[in-house]
Amino acid sequence: MTTKEATTIPTTKVVRDRLKSYGLKGETYSDILERLMDTVDKEEFMDRMYRRLEEKDQFVSLDEI
Repeated sequence: MTTKEATTIPTTKVVRDRLKSYGLKGETYSDILERLMDTVDKEEFMDRMYRRLEEKDQFVSLDEI
């Protein structure tokens, strides 16, 4: 992670510990949050693309083949 201005985000200890459980060795909380947000962004993007293909009748499920 590049040097950026740090901030404090108030949260409960339960949420902090849950977030920590998602971490990999050596990751900061910021690293964990960034990785999780990137994953969600990619999944949301793929969902939007599948919906667009379905709307255009161009999507064929593998179950239909």
